[in-house]
Amino acid sequence: MVGSGRLARNSAAVPDLWALERELRARGARHVAGIDEAGRGPLAGPVVAAAVILHPGFTHPGINDSKLLAERRREELFGVITAAAAAWAIVESSAAEIDAINILQATLRAMEGAIAALTPAADYLLIDGPILPAVLIPREGLVGGDRRVACIAAASILAKVHRDRLMRGHDGRWPLYGFRSNKGYGTAEHLRALAAHGPCPIHRRTFRGVAGR
Repeated sequence: MVGSGRLARNSAAVPDLWALERELRARGARHVAGIDEAGRGPLAGPVVAAAVILHPGFTHPGINDSKLLAERRREELFGVITAAAAAWAIVESSAAEIDAINILQATLRAMEGAIAALTPAADYLLIDGPILPAVLIPREGLVGGDRRVACIAAASILAKVHRDRLMRGHDGRWPLYGFRSNKGYGTAEHLRALAAHGPCPIHRRTFRGVAGR
């Protein structure tokens, strides 16, 4: 039956984002946390990880992968999730950390920090993608997990909204780079600004497009 349920979640039918959490609770997990990150690819700004534990009875039809939601909808859901979650945490790794230890290790550090900050503590982790932080908690990596599992989708929304807010704030400090619109990604506009002005303090100096400028 477990196999049938997972096949159903991968089918063309609308996935039941709550099914895996229900299954894990039926096996004895009490606090299932979803983990996701935002900002691994940009040329500037932090990478942000979020961890979310949803109450067993909580559902919301709007919860989905943050990339499938409009910015206004993500902002609305941020408030819904943070108000209704059993626990949530957001942790950043800065551009300086990324340059010092590389983007993979900085992402793992942010994930581990978010997991450690949860109260109550998680007893099972569902993580978007194949990257697994080194924690002593049963965990599972799910490729495309933010479209398959509600708690991961919720984490994706928190991470994305938090990072976007940071980048809008950075736009006020360094308006030449268009951070409000590009969020630090390597758009043509952003690359032209880098060529004209060089990097600012939140650029990732080890990333292609920034290095050597």
